[in-house]
Amino acid sequence: MANARNIDVRELSKSFGDIQAVDAVSFEVRDGEIFGFLGPNGAGKTTTINMLTGLARPDSGHIVIGGIECSCNPKAAQHLIGVVPDESNLYPELTGFDNLCFCGALYGMPARERRDRARDLLELFGLSNAAERLFGKYSKGMKRRLVIAAAMMHEPAILFLDEPTSGIDVQSARQIRRLLLDLHRAGTTIFLTTHQIDEAERLCQRVAFLVAGRIRRIDTIDNLLQPVRGHEVMVFELSRQPDAELAGLERTFPSFSFSCGAPGQLAVSASRTIPVAPLVRYLDECGIDVLEARRQKMSLEEVFVRLTGIEAHRMKGRK
Repeated sequence: MANARNIDVRELSKSFGDIQAVDAVSFEVRDGEIFGFLGPNGAGKTTTINMLTGLARPDSGHIVIGGIECSCNPKAAQHLIGVVPDESNLYPELTGFDNLCFCGALYGMPARERRDRARDLLELFGLSNAAERLFGKYSKGMKRRLVIAAAMMHEPAILFLDEPTSGIDVQSARQIRRLLLDLHRAGTTIFLTTHQIDEAERLCQRVAFLVAGRIRRIDTIDNLLQPVRGHEVMVFELSRQPDAELAGLERTFPSFSFSCGAPGQLAVSASRTIPVAPLVRYLDECGIDVLEARRQKMSLEEVFVRLTGIEAHRMKGRK
């Protein structure tokens, strides 16, 4: 039986007409962990989070949150969860403080308690100076922080976030990641969807790879990265595309793997250190100038590409 912070999902499915958005997915989110749902836009991440938070009813399957069966009664566990949607759900004509107080009222909090809680959250999220400013006048990053604060008004055991740093500036994204790590250290269970592979690697203990409505793999970050540890990649920026030279490169350097990515880019991978000079000389003899050479850290991105066949740049498209 799941405890008050756990999520247990079994064979969850949802379709829209002929489109199978979510196809028999099963997973468990453990007490106090940050669990990432990772996949390209259109993979079914938002549909899944909508079913978990009661915004959509599943066609089939079971959802248990904090020991409460929610499949037939999507609102049964609402008191346990906070929800941060991918778009703001607050009121532009209210101040930051008033938005939080209004959310507290929706959860039945007494007036004094919600005012005190709102002030505490504004301080925690670095928004005290903007407490009396209209929400519509906030920057994108400030809006995102206030939406997360609103979801935390009733001190939920579980926090759901849909693309928490999408569409905001780098500094605001860093602030939100720090806030999520602070909430995690305080014991909050966090379920987040993201198409940003580096974000999942920084934040999550475990991730599920979701592609076309199906889960390809669920594992810890450490286990997923184990196969690529000790693996090295060099990326060469070249004066022209080296497609015609790939066969010759493979014959001359049989222990390396070669692939062409973006225009004028050559990626070289190996299970040992890659010497740059011989490769530069060979390319020079082929009439190709090397404009830049850089070593690339192997990461969760490489694991995702290997498991799904989806190149990382395709993950970054908007909905």
